Amino acid sequence: MKPASLAACLPLLALVACGRAEPVGDTPSQEELAAAANAAAASAISNQQKTEDTENRNYVNADRGFSVTFPEGWVKDGSASNADGIVYEDPGAGADVRVFWQKNDADKTLQQIVETVSSGSEGVDGDFIGDNEYRGTANDGEGNNVAIRLLKQPDGSIVTATFVYPEMLSEQYQAIAEKLLDSLRVFAPRSQTPEGRVPTPVQASNAAGN
Repeated sequence: MKPASLAACLPLLALVACGRAEPVGDTPSQEELAAAANAAAASAISNQQKTEDTENRNYVNADRGFSVTFPEGWVKDGSASNADGIVYEDPGAGADVRVFWQKNDADKTLQQIVETVSSGSEGVDGDFIGDNEYRGTANDGEGNNVAIRLLKQPDGSIVTATFVYPEMLSEQYQAIAEKLLDSLRVFAPRSQTPEGRVPTPVQASNAAGN
């Protein structure tokens, strides 16, 4: 290239270089970059914790064929839970919920089972919803209200959910109990599904309505 041509290109090269350069003042400092990274990490951990908390509250017993969602903040009572069901408690409030499967060898009707469950309780009141579901309330005679839901599975076995809470806290717990009992679903146990798979939520929901 001739010297004259090179000289003519210098202003253009300088303009392009200036256009690509960023002001030093706009570049984040190391402290700002670190703070942004920490904030992103904290947000990711928080979102992961929320997901884990939700998963922990959604209990699915694939072997017995039922699922239920527990209230936020409640804790599992490991000593009272087993392969047939689970117990969750509201820390310090005296309320708990028990959801268990039981075999029905005697092939009792749902009405007969309700009579057995309600034995010893006071103020029992409830309704049968078809042949396979019962919803009711009672008082255990010790100052506690009891909300109950029973679902009969196609093989005759029974899933029972009982929500017990202090009578004096009825206003606080009544809606919580209703929501929890509404969340109870029954479906075909793992052993009765193709290849032992857990049914999808849609299948589980449909089974609960039968």
